[in-house]
This record gives sequence, C-alpha cells and structure tokens, in this order.
Amino acid sequence: MRTTIVKWGNSQGVRLPKSLLDNVNLSNSDLVDLIEENGNIVIKKVVDKKPYQTIQERFKDFEDEYQPVSIDWDIPVGKEIW
Repeated sequence: MRTTIVKWGNSQGVRLPKSLLDNVNLSNSDLVDLIEENGNIVIKKVVDKKPYQTIQERFKDFEDEYQPVSIDWDIPVGKEIW
C-alpha cells in the first residue's frame, strides 16, 4: 500500500487507511510509538493496561525531601471561593 507524506500544519503527516488500521487493531486516538529501525519508520501500538499512574507511582523514584510551599494567588477577581 502506498501513500504520500503531506504537510500538516508545521509538521508532515501520513494518512492511514481504515482497513489497514482495522487489520492491526488500531483506531482513532490510540497511543502509538514511532520507532526508526534500520532506516524505516515503524509504528507500534502502546500496550499499556493502565494509561495513567497514581500519584504514588509517579513519585516512586523521587529521592528528594518534599517541602510544601504556600503560594499567594492575590485577591479573587471573579467568583472564586477562598
């Protein structure tokens, strides 16, 4: 199957036919990795059972001491409840 690289905003893009996406079990908004391999571009679906992490998972390798900081956001300018 051939296609053309086209300008898409400030980038370039390739349109992938729905039949090809169906064959490899990809659909709109799926997360993919782009890999350069031996002069070729390989598109691989990201297989991640959990698309998000808990706060504990995100900071499990954090080794510094946490110091809470109070921030003064000034006076309310709308209907904020302080």
